[in-house]
Amino acid sequence: MTTSESRSAVRDDLSRRFRTATREIEIGGRRIPLFMPANADDLIREDDFVRDERLPYWADLWPSARILAEELTIMRLAGQRVLELGCGLGLVAIGATLAGAEVTATDYYDDALEFAALNVAEATGRSIATRMVNWVEMPRDLGKFDVVLASDVLYEHRYAPLVANAIATTLVRGGEAIVADPGRIALREFLDECEALGLVHEADPRPFVDGEIRQTVTLWKLRWRTE
Repeated sequence: MTTSESRSAVRDDLSRRFRTATREIEIGGRRIPLFMPANADDLIREDDFVRDERLPYWADLWPSARILAEELTIMRLAGQRVLELGCGLGLVAIGATLAGAEVTATDYYDDALEFAALNVAEATGRSIATRMVNWVEMPRDLGKFDVVLASDVLYEHRYAPLVANAIATTLVRGGEAIVADPGRIALREFLDECEALGLVHEADPRPFVDGEIRQTVTLWKLRWRTE
């Protein structure tokens, strides 16, 4: 999706299927136009919720994603294989791509993958790999990655073991996972699950201020225990 014609075709298709908007976000000193659904509430479907309690969290722009994307732009990721769990609109994938990484973005919504791939291509001129992934049944052929990323994915208790397992099954020995979290309800359980799997963590809190929004987003950096 690196040509302007292919990006235009995808944008036109998404604009036909969604009420859309574009929001400018600054990361790494750049103003990034992010193409997105105008209102995530428009995407709520009762059938999705009844089937597996799915809600379209992917369509919102979360402070955790902005903090993590900013962090990635100063990391040395050239040549590194990077996996994102729950890519949403693609902002974190943009940060990793700008840092030189080879990115695979995953989500549980096909629509999220389309928005993410388009946003990365328009912001960086590069294409990324995308894949629909359900944490309940992690694909065996996804492979191993040098860096595994996630932002604001611990908003339900049932996600704690799922995200921990997803990281453990995809992170290479010697690699690093970074989970950006503002203090969601499943955080403590997630960290406990990671410890049980052999992953140790380090907390790196960051303030986030945008108008009336004030949060502390912690970058939880996880590595395999070496003892």
